[in-house]
Amino acid sequence: MLSTILLQAAAGMGVAKMGATIGAGFAAIGAGIGIGLATGKATESIARQPEASAAGEIRTSMLIMGALVEGVALFAIVVCFLALFQ
Repeated sequence: MLSTILLQAAAGMGVAKMGATIGAGFAAIGAGIGIGLATGKATESIARQPEASAAGEIRTSMLIMGALVEGVALFAIVVCFLALFQ
């Protein structure tokens, strides 16, 4: 079933445009997985060492890293949409 949907989509629009939409999906999925893993590990490290200074530093680093990963994912999605609409 999925292969017929993909083939119909490829027939309706170019293969490059279909690749751009798949790339946008992979960028969003990859960012979600990366942020989820990083948040889980940061929470685990805070639970192992609950000192106030270490928890604050870990939390700050986690938020900065999450923002950077989200920025890269947004950039990838914008590039895919630019390829899609040209």
